[in-house]
Amino acid sequence: MIIYHPLLGPRDSDEFTYLGDASLIDRPDGLAEDAAARFAEYVYMRDNPAGTHRELWFHAAGDQSWLVVTRNTATHEITHVELASDVARARRAGR
Repeated sequence: MIIYHPLLGPRDSDEFTYLGDASLIDRPDGLAEDAAARFAEYVYMRDNPAGTHRELWFHAAGDQSWLVVTRNTATHEITHVELASDVARARRAGR
């Protein structure tokens, strides 16, 4: 599988480590009153969809960047790749 890195171009997926659902960018507040319950859900409650899914991938054998990859889990077709830092920045800005 080829992942089109936004900065480096096409890279083999063997250079990357898969983390999971891209919603992991939204880490719970560790100081919140219900932090334990939120972290339990954050760590253990994961979707496993068949079809289009946004995932986090780490470029372990490259520039050490985190990517959000939109991929069809049934066909492995990748339709969109963006830097996770850009996604997080856009979420903080409310976009």
